[in-house]
Parts: sequence; structure tokens; C-alpha cells
Amino acid sequence: MKANKEAVLTLRDGTSYKGYSFGYEGPASGEVVFNTAMTGYPESLTDPSYEGQILITTFPQLGNYGVPPAGGTDTLEGYYEGVRIHCRAIIAQDYAFHHSHWLADRSLAQWLKEEKIPGIYGIDTRALTKHLREHGSMLGKITIEGGEDVDFYDPNAENLIALTSCKKPLVYESVGMVPEDLKLPLAPDASGRKTVVLVDCGIKHNIIRCLLRRGVRVVRVPWDYDFTTLPYDGLFISNGPGNPDFAETTVTHLRRAMDLRKPICGICMGNQLLAKAAGATTYKLKYGHRSHNQPVRRAGTNQCFVTSQNHGFAVDTNTLPADWEALFINMNDGTNEGIRHRNLPYFSAQFHPEASSGPRDTEFLFDEFIALL
Repeated sequence: MKANKEAVLTLRDGTSYKGYSFGYEGPASGEVVFNTAMTGYPESLTDPSYEGQILITTFPQLGNYGVPPAGGTDTLEGYYEGVRIHCRAIIAQDYAFHHSHWLADRSLAQWLKEEKIPGIYGIDTRALTKHLREHGSMLGKITIEGGEDVDFYDPNAENLIALTSCKKPLVYESVGMVPEDLKLPLAPDASGRKTVVLVDCGIKHNIIRCLLRRGVRVVRVPWDYDFTTLPYDGLFISNGPGNPDFAETTVTHLRRAMDLRKPICGICMGNQLLAKAAGATTYKLKYGHRSHNQPVRRAGTNQCFVTSQNHGFAVDTNTLPADWEALFINMNDGTNEGIRHRNLPYFSAQFHPEASSGPRDTEFLFDEFIALL
């Protein structure tokens, strides 16, 4: 074991775990959550849904395949799910100091240091995860030997959606092209392609890629933008971090959009906001779903899918109005995994059909949405 500085994770309930630093040697605080995926740490670290959280990886080793290079553009990365690391810190049982992968251009430790993100190894992540499963996700902080202390920070107490959303509307023509600023009035596409307005609540970039690969023009707008003023063929609500109650402005716009009766689809946070717009309520899960192996069943069928997930809140199915119903159900705990309107072209998924990382078993949901346009 290398002689790295000692690092300590302290939970809000007073429990502490000692390990060693392999990332940025500074303090950090946030909500401590765990992910049971075996791979995908570059995608997870850059996923905006992890904004304000300290991520525990239950797979024993981290860093063995390094980190891919930054690529693409500032608004559509080639290999990452965001333009920066959104996790406050990352924790593993063991860290591989020598990485090997044809795509890697640096180590995970180098990347973390560049972005000032702490990393800890040498902690019994199995015991730590069992503690969180029993007591629920809780606030925590990381301190490094010889460094300063830091206060606990609760990311769920602020509007993380506004923090991670884009700041201005952008128009995407294709995966390889740099997006342009939205110019009003929005003219019809010269080639006759359909236009999808994508509401950015803290979006994973693979959602944009999945839509563009299906031949539509994408207009990406901030979370609080009044998209009902734009001409479009379909509306898409993205994933995002934190508490959906902060997005009441989006919910208000969604309710107006429903009067237009144009197709609407949502992912993750988009599922929760669509449910709120319909009149349902959401609640915080004890420790959330963060993994690549969450089984869901399509309601009314025996079709089951293995899904990638990352969320701490869920829709209360019992509060859905009579003209709405559950579309998917989690096979582990029975929680809601998607909703749909019984008559109109509105549906959503709580999981991530775009994966990145994780299984792509449900990417067909993008095709179902495109077919409605």
C-alpha cells in the first residue's frame, strides 16, 4: 500500500471510517450514497444527478481502467455525461494505482486532482453500505490528514436543478456539430426533420446523443424556460439532481404543455416532474436506487428489464389521477419506475434507458417516443 495521507469519512450520526487519500487532498461534504455498479465511474462522476453527493462504489476496486480523454464540445461531451465532475467525492475499498485501457489518457487519481475532488480507498465499503441501507442515506464529510475541517452540507436543501441546468437555449443539429444559440422565432427544419424540445434539469449527455441519432433536431432549454412558446413536435424532460419540489416552474410549464396534446416523454427527474404536473406527489427514498442491475416490470405484462438507475426520490403511484397509470414497477421494492397517460401520448421512465453507463435493454423507449411525433 502506498504511503498516502490518511483520510476520514464522518457521517452525520457520528460514525466514522478511516482510509487513505488518492485524489485531491482537501475536505468535502455532501449526501453519502452508494452505487452497486461494477463499472462506469467516469460516467457516474460526471452525471449531474450526483451533484452534491459523496459516492460510494460497492465494487471492490476503482480506477483499474483509468479515464478517457475529454472530447466533443462544451455542451456535448464525447465520453462523459457532463462537462465536469458533479460528485463531491468518491470512495472505494481499493484503488488501482496502475491502470490499463486502450482509451485511457490519464489515471482516475490525476483526473480527481485536476478537478479538486477527493477520493478515498482502504475503507470497508461493504460495512459502510450496510450502515446506509439500515439507516438511510445521510450527510457526511471527508477530512484529510493535516487538512482543515468542513461543515456538513445538505444538497437536498437547495435547487440543484438550477445549478446543473444549461444557462441558455441551444439548438443541436447532429452529434458531430457544435450547437448554436436559439434564434427566435424558431423556423421549421429545412430538411423536414421533427423538432424535440429538451428541458434540461441537469441532463446526462447521452440523452442528447440518443435523440440526435434518431434523426431529430433537438432544442435544449433551461429548466425554467417557458418552452410552451416554442413550436415543437415533441417534448422531452431530462434527468436531474435533488428534490423535484424545487422545479415548480417546470411543472407549471408542463401543465400548459399538456393542453397542446403533443407527445411528452421524461426520464428520471422527468418522470417525477411529469407526475407532479399530472397531480401526483413524490417522496424521498430511504437510500435511493443507484446501480446497473435494477429489475423493472412493464405494468400489465410479464416483460422485465434490467435497468441503470440513479435517483433518490420516487413517484407515489397511489396519488396518480384516474387518467394516469404506472408504466413500470420496480421488482425489488415495488416502487414506481414510470407513468403514462391512459389516452394521450405522455409517458416517462424513472430509470435511464440511455444507460451510459449500464445496460441498454430499454433504449427502445426513445424509439417509442420518436414514433409518436
